[in-house]
Amino acid sequence: MPTERPSVGIIVVAAGSGTRLGRNVPKAFVEVGGRSILSRSIDSIRRISEPVELVVVVPADLVGATSTHLSDTPHVVVAGGATRQQSVAAGLEVLSDAVDLVLVHDAARAFTPVDVFERVIAAVRSGAGAIGVIPGLPVTDTIKGRDADGVVQQTIDRSRLTAVQTPQGFPRALLAEAYARAGEDVTDDAELVQQLGHPVHVVPGDERSFKITNPHDLERAEELAAPGARASAPHWRTGIGVDAHAYASDDAPAELWVAGLHWPGERGLAGHSDGDVVAHAICDALLGASGLGDLGSRFGTSDPALAGAHGEVFLRRTRDLLEQAGFTIGNVSVQLIGNRPRFSPRKAEADALLTSILGAPVSVSATTTDGLGFAGRAEGLTAIATCLVVG
Repeated sequence: MPTERPSVGIIVVAAGSGTRLGRNVPKAFVEVGGRSILSRSIDSIRRISEPVELVVVVPADLVGATSTHLSDTPHVVVAGGATRQQSVAAGLEVLSDAVDLVLVHDAARAFTPVDVFERVIAAVRSGAGAIGVIPGLPVTDTIKGRDADGVVQQTIDRSRLTAVQTPQGFPRALLAEAYARAGEDVTDDAELVQQLGHPVHVVPGDERSFKITNPHDLERAEELAAPGARASAPHWRTGIGVDAHAYASDDAPAELWVAGLHWPGERGLAGHSDGDVVAHAICDALLGASGLGDLGSRFGTSDPALAGAHGEVFLRRTRDLLEQAGFTIGNVSVQLIGNRPRFSPRKAEADALLTSILGAPVSVSATTTDGLGFAGRAEGLTAIATCLVVG
């Protein structure tokens, strides 16, 4: 069954020069704690609880390098323009038809927590397709208006002021219309939407979503990126994965591998790999919990390197993907369903092996269906896995 295309698109704007940082590379490619600002800005996007379509807008001469730089995350890279407005417009042009909600995010806000992204998405969806949504913080300083000579003219009521952040979210049709009608260049997407006469609502932002603009901001970013520091609060997620394989036919016999273990003398399962339903269900649960896709999209049957691969290969690759995205596995529980093999004598062995591979507690149990269904008729095996991950 084909995977449903994401309805949310996120345009990450990373085409600025960043001259105020005083570096000889564009700002988004300046390193913070050994990783680029751009790479860090995508960390929270990887953790969004639903699939999203990611478009990254960079300087024209860095399109190729960016694709390599972000090779572990599905994305599209396009060349930006001379202004932020032109760069966002370039990102809008390449979004797929399935996207109906768009977030625009500045790469320079590299530590924006995932909660802010999800808050904006939820608020746009609640607005019946007619509003823009921006995250913001209350202004705490006293604000004075002054003239060109620096003479204070008035004190401004700060209770009605908001310090605006990103991502800013909009129904796609609304943002596309705003850009199509845009006149003079602006640096804020919400302003273009307001010019059409549509309301823009504010939702709570986050102090960690500061914009890295000058050397002082870069020092603050280095502190957040230091070992032991946490840029965002722990965020627990659950996942569920299901896998089923039929037993191999007599014309194409196979060895049985379940829960990472070889089961001599048992009839094997049919599949592109070794058909380890326990390992595959675990991978689907972990990838689903972390919003990183699923087994088919990450390790498809078109990859010849995975033909006949054992479950351990998929488990280790999945663990690597989660760790690269900033997730830690909490625990995994699996229910194996079928008549054979008799699992209980090797449960402790399976639990220990899987725990060592994933670096987190894994518990596998087994049951039958009292003769019901394909598993009950001894036609194959099913496994259901649940997990907790934190990031």
